[in-house]
Amino acid sequence: MSDWTEKYRPSTLAEVRGNNKARDAFEEWAKTWDDHREAVVLHGAPGVGKTSAAHALANDMGWESVELNASDQRTADVIERFAGRAAMNTTLSGSTSGGSNGGGGGRQLVILDEADNIHGNYDRGGAGAITRLVKKSNQPIVLIANEYYDMANGLRNATQDIEFRDVSSRSIVPVLRDILRKEEIEFDSEALDHLAEVNKGDLRSAVNDLQAAADGKERLTVEDVVTGSRDKAVGLFEFLDAVLKEESARDALQSAYSVDETPDDLVKWVEDKVSLVYEADELARAYEFLANADVWLGRVRASQNYSYWRYATDNLAAGVAASRNRTRGGWTQYGGAPYRSTRNKTRDDVVRKIAESGGFSMATARSDVLPFLSAMTHHCKPRELTVAMAAHYDFDETAVSYVTGSGETTNKVQSIVEDAQDLREDAIADHAGDAFAPGSPASTDADGGEGDEDGGDDVLDREIAEDDDAEESADEDDGQFSLTDF
Repeated sequence: MSDWTEKYRPSTLAEVRGNNKARDAFEEWAKTWDDHREAVVLHGAPGVGKTSAAHALANDMGWESVELNASDQRTADVIERFAGRAAMNTTLSGSTSGGSNGGGGGRQLVILDEADNIHGNYDRGGAGAITRLVKKSNQPIVLIANEYYDMANGLRNATQDIEFRDVSSRSIVPVLRDILRKEEIEFDSEALDHLAEVNKGDLRSAVNDLQAAADGKERLTVEDVVTGSRDKAVGLFEFLDAVLKEESARDALQSAYSVDETPDDLVKWVEDKVSLVYEADELARAYEFLANADVWLGRVRASQNYSYWRYATDNLAAGVAASRNRTRGGWTQYGGAPYRSTRNKTRDDVVRKIAESGGFSMATARSDVLPFLSAMTHHCKPRELTVAMAAHYDFDETAVSYVTGSGETTNKVQSIVEDAQDLREDAIADHAGDAFAPGSPASTDADGGEGDEDGGDDVLDREIAEDDDAEESADEDDGQFSLTDF
């Protein structure tokens, strides 16, 4: 069974529903691109048709298109090699392509999705590379963003912007009606009205709900959509509380069906936030269920059989909830959206550094040490301990943010990483002592001298030991933490 959101994606701008003003502005941007040669940002809530509009425009204009999305590495090198090549050349094939308008003049539309989600070590230098790219591109570039003001200031200043608003219910209903007619499924009009209302402006979610409700049916009734549609009154944080803190496995599963997110998104949220709540043994069990959910989601992508979603949801909701030893009360600050494509790599990088530093397995680092570090440095408190941890493992902003649950781009995290680097440099200098001072044995050796064959190493060892003793004594006196605490 194919995904209806892809099967019925608009092929021309005329088929883009619910954002006529934005659609017309986008078309005008394309037709006058030779005059202004600026990139454009399409921004608005998820599911309102931004990416679909970009591909439809390329088809209307007869332009080739190349897309770099959040599932790809978006380092400066990748952006310059792929998107940069596309933006500076005529076309990837070196030819001029035609389209519905009778010829595209060799243009190529470069589409970069989730432009507000470029951050961290995995995307190192990506934002700067994109800013440079849009300033010198010989080809039109479209950036897609959910949160316009989460983008870098320099990137916003270098581009035009067009806002896509929520799609009204009266615009959603005709889309749902057309899909069912093409699928040869009869329907009650009230059923489509209900789907449009509960999805409140999100056309993509409405189509997803329609497909789920109509699966295997010859006629869609109000009862089908009322019992099968998701209740948007349940928010993501309510869902996280239900799964991670409060509800039984059965009730947590029901919450997953009542939140307006696909299993692909839910598994990212749960994986991202579970370490903020669970203890080590609970985390080990929860990660097994999340791994199972990933397997089922992979089968969905490979087969386009969306009935497998139910098994992914069973694992990410009921399985993770069942991993808890107890229920929990109180309020948990979950923070912002998960890091999506970068999250698994960030976790693996953090776990690898912990394992290499401690001399134990990745499994032990993931299930025992990482949860412990997260608990000790939750939201970077105490600060001194967080600095010492970052220095000991040589963590960057992305890693510190992952472990502590704090926002990566906050001044707090950035200052911690800077202080950690200073702490590492001080430790190196202190441990070296006078070993590299002029006239020292090590300095003489470095310059080609013989050094002290018998006593040079002993002197350096004594200096390091004395420095360590002094450092530990100082820590005991002033309450600070050092590298040796880890």
